[in-house]
Amino acid sequence: MGERRRDLPLIDVLALQRTACERAGSALYARIIDAMADDVRSDGPCARVLRPWADNAMADAIPLRFLAAVHALVLTGAAPELAAHYPSAGGTADGDPVPAFLGAVEAHRGRIEASMGLAVQTNEVGRATSLFGGFHLVARRTGLPLRQLEVGASGGLLLRWDRYGYRAGGGALRWGAEEGLVFDEPWTGDLPAVAPDLAVAERRGCDQAPIDPTSDEGATRLRSFLWPDQVERRTRLDAAIEVARRHPVTVDAADASDWIEAQLAAPAPGVATVVHHSIVLQYLPRASFVRLRAAIEAAGARATPDAPVHWLRMEPAGDVADVRMSSWPGRDGGHDEELLATTGYHGPPVTWLGDR
Repeated sequence: MGERRRDLPLIDVLALQRTACERAGSALYARIIDAMADDVRSDGPCARVLRPWADNAMADAIPLRFLAAVHALVLTGAAPELAAHYPSAGGTADGDPVPAFLGAVEAHRGRIEASMGLAVQTNEVGRATSLFGGFHLVARRTGLPLRQLEVGASGGLLLRWDRYGYRAGGGALRWGAEEGLVFDEPWTGDLPAVAPDLAVAERRGCDQAPIDPTSDEGATRLRSFLWPDQVERRTRLDAAIEVARRHPVTVDAADASDWIEAQLAAPAPGVATVVHHSIVLQYLPRASFVRLRAAIEAAGARATPDAPVHWLRMEPAGDVADVRMSSWPGRDGGHDEELLATTGYHGPPVTWLGDR
């Protein structure tokens, strides 16, 4: 992980985000970001909101913060004209959303500015399919129940990954819940092998500002970070929120490195400790990442077959994300490092590459 970039011009950051949205299938946001860029060049209402954040626009995902703040207005009924263009609020993606978007920004600039300090928290539940194979691989290799420790857990939806259902291969793989949130054919090519007796003994996460997905405010905030023309993601999120209401988990308000150092301070015999995260490292300051990695590696050096340590992460790798896992002790008694899968940034489709 390199230094966080702080000097990329705002226009360039908008161009990168526009490309990312288009590649991920959000034509609506691609069109709106084009308008945002034009508005910045002409010193319009978007410029007046965005420019105070321009010095760190890339590292802090400022375009996504802005879009989420406007989306929250739509979801709470404050911008009905724009809602007509947002499928997430019952509208359609037909017509030109730009006049309504710019009108909402102008009318609600104060509310948008007040929301810009809220960090991006896309608790994308589709990423459960990206991590699924790693959790099962740990359970199969160790024969131990899992101890999940999630960094950047947001609302803790991925801590509940085993409460969801997974179906693939025309019925060859059926695991987990039969109703509620069920992922249908999320993998391309080979399927990950499942552990017949996988159990989660402990699940806990940390986040600098945890979100309670079971509250109206928390649910709206999580929905605001979804892209409004990607209805399938909204359907998955809503189903995961219902699971969260039935299965509470603990997400501590804490710095990632402080929390991991405390959680890994002593070995945990009888369980396989799995530190995991997805699209998190880009938001960590360099010093925090260095401490996080050092704490995991130190715990790995103390690991034994009865108290193994695994580091499972899904992080950017160009047009796709990589799912990688470090394991202590490794199969030869040392340290294993594996590329398990490549995946879309929001989860499916996932190409499983790992040990089957």
